[in-house]
Amino acid sequence: MDYKKTKAAASTITRDLDILEQETGNNYETVMILAKRANQISSELKEELNQKLQEFASFTDNLEEVFENREQIEISKFYERLPKPTLIAFEEFKDGEIYHRNPAKENRKRI
Repeated sequence: MDYKKTKAAASTITRDLDILEQETGNNYETVMILAKRANQISSELKEELNQKLQEFASFTDNLEEVFENREQIEISKFYERLPKPTLIAFEEFKDGEIYHRNPAKENRKRI
């Protein structure tokens, strides 16, 4: 997914807790869904950033040759300005883009 085009706010916003309870009926279950999705997003962003920064990696062991690379700094700043993974996850949840299921509830219904 392209997180650069997300509509999530870049800063913290006060949220209505009723939104959390609508989908699952349980605030805590919803928070766990959001936390797991935020971890997935964070991992994807970190891997993407590492791949981009790998291009600038220097494989020399000389500590005296430290230099500044403008492109590397711009890439890092761009990723710092992106909304936090928790905000992206909440926006996805609110838009109904997150698929989730609870196997424990499914087992109870079958019995």
